[in-house]
Amino acid sequence: MPVVLSLNIAQRTVPVDYAQEGATGIDKRPVDGPLDVRAPGPKGTAGSGVAGDAIADIVHHGGEHQAVYAYAREDLDWWQAELGTDLRNGQFGENLTTSGIDQTHARIGERWRVGTALLEVTAPRIPCRTFAGFLGRTGWVKRFTQVARPGAYFRVREPGTIASSDEITVVHRPEHDVTVELFFRAVLTEPALLPRLLEAGDSVPPEIIDLVHRRTTVQLDS
Repeated sequence: MPVVLSLNIAQRTVPVDYAQEGATGIDKRPVDGPLDVRAPGPKGTAGSGVAGDAIADIVHHGGEHQAVYAYAREDLDWWQAELGTDLRNGQFGENLTTSGIDQTHARIGERWRVGTALLEVTAPRIPCRTFAGFLGRTGWVKRFTQVARPGAYFRVREPGTIASSDEITVVHRPEHDVTVELFFRAVLTEPALLPRLLEAGDSVPPEIIDLVHRRTTVQLDS
């Protein structure tokens, strides 16, 4: 049975020299919970959807389509072997460390009942220099992109509470085949796939829909 292994938050932002904003909330740590999750509002005006979770960069993180970030313990274990170092739950800045459910091949728009909340898959995590700086790994963005185990962002369709050991149930799976992995490749390595993201409708973040339209317009004009 898929479950939440741990619920992780950053209780405060930390000043660092590797983040463009000068601070980061990526260092998330397990908490007992349960914690409330809710729709935080549009990106750029609001932070995390998880109560008590601090975000420094609300321009690029948080908001409706990035309200909750989840990463699979199975993928952390893979990276642990790859990097030769221990990786705790929350190490990748995830709010939910999960077990027994595949996020890489989850479909955009897929809905998960977690605790009493209803979450909807919206996007993969796109690696940035803050992520690389926090892990202290040279070439991390390139390596993370090559491996394509990005974890998944969610928006909150129904607010509720989530705690560690809560079961995860997929209650809806769209008929299209736009997965988290395909989305990741479309944005980072295979731009020819970008138009396919529109098949997932408004589950896709608005800034990515705008990107698809801009790229399509450029191609038509060239």
